Amino acid sequence: MLKFLVDEREVELSAIRAQGAGGQNVNKVSSAVHLRFDIAASSLPDEIKERLLCLSDSRITQEGVLVLKAQQHRTQEMNRADALARLQQVIDGVSNPPKPRRATKPSYGSKQRRLESKSQRSATKELRGKVNKD
Repeated sequence: MLKFLVDEREVELSAIRAQGAGGQNVNKVSSAVHLRFDIAASSLPDEIKERLLCLSDSRITQEGVLVLKAQQHRTQEMNRADALARLQQVIDGVSNPPKPRRATKPSYGSKQRRLESKSQRSATKELRGKVNKD
């Protein structure tokens, strides 16, 4: 598996206040991290850029910027490391090209099983008809 490391100079990190519970500390300390990664301007190979931009991921903006928010940890340093690790995970996910799909035909046995189950289902439904009174 090919691994393309992200140059940290291409990543824009900014500290913001975390959301949610956390007591008085959450209102004073900017421990969450916003990571912005411009895919088109990065030094990644063109095919990886293309695959990243083709992802149907809500974290990728219309301008082609990947935005990640890390706020799991208490400290800014840990959230920064978490954001960078998640960015690397996204890039690793598209680094290998998808395998081409090969069309296959259903086996003889699977066709027979399908037809048998259809006929059984048909017989079950046939019994649900009105009863003739003679």
